[in-house]
Amino acid sequence: MAGQERKQNIHRQAGPPPDDRQRAGKGDLAAGPRLSVVIPTLNAAASLPATLGPLAGVGELVVADGASSDSTRTLAASAGARVIGAPRGRGQQLRAGAAAAHGAWLLFLHADTRLDGAALSALRRHIDDPGNRMRAAYFRFALDDPSRAARRLERLVALRCRTLALPYGDQGLLVSRGLYDAVGGYAPIPLMEDVDLVRRIGRSRLVGLQAAVVTSAERYRHRGYLRRGARNLCILGLWFAGVPPRLLARFY
Repeated sequence: MAGQERKQNIHRQAGPPPDDRQRAGKGDLAAGPRLSVVIPTLNAAASLPATLGPLAGVGELVVADGASSDSTRTLAASAGARVIGAPRGRGQQLRAGAAAAHGAWLLFLHADTRLDGAALSALRRHIDDPGNRMRAAYFRFALDDPSRAARRLERLVALRCRTLALPYGDQGLLVSRGLYDAVGGYAPIPLMEDVDLVRRIGRSRLVGLQAAVVTSAERYRHRGYLRRGARNLCILGLWFAGVPPRLLARFY
């Protein structure tokens, strides 16, 4: 009952997609970009240039910034991204970025996650297939760390995706505007926004791409692979038990 009440509350918070995005979905997108890459940021100056570099010329770049105090906004603008302000919190920033984007396809990407040529090719193949219009896609998880601990975590993430169909935001999420709007988009919640959206998309509409994106391992190196992994698993369990995201955010 707690889990059901939590999900109902989330949908009430999320509300319907913005009116301008509904109008675009009825035909205006034909004149817009094919792909919009939406990146939420908060003091991401150290990692953002490496993320934006490979995306030059790929499509529209939208950076939804949660009031960074470093040079994040300047770096994003110099890389050709459109920078918008958004209430701090990844769920709210992703939702605001999606509302501002014009692409027929949306790629949601963390500020410390990088695509290479193989990932971009896999992305294009997914978009090119008309049968994927109502199927979302995610990449394999990889870390920029040669350690055995990093390889073990990558294998555990792959297992989670196979068994639970639960890719996280640091694997990227590629979804058509039509499917994104149909499931209600990102909920404006402070944590677990990626799991919440993927659950609404559903296993049958999720595709794992045969390419990896590389995410910074700094947070794992800083806090320890075992400690951070155990905490993430605990938070996921509490989420499924119905604990509200605002309370879970205190442990993140």
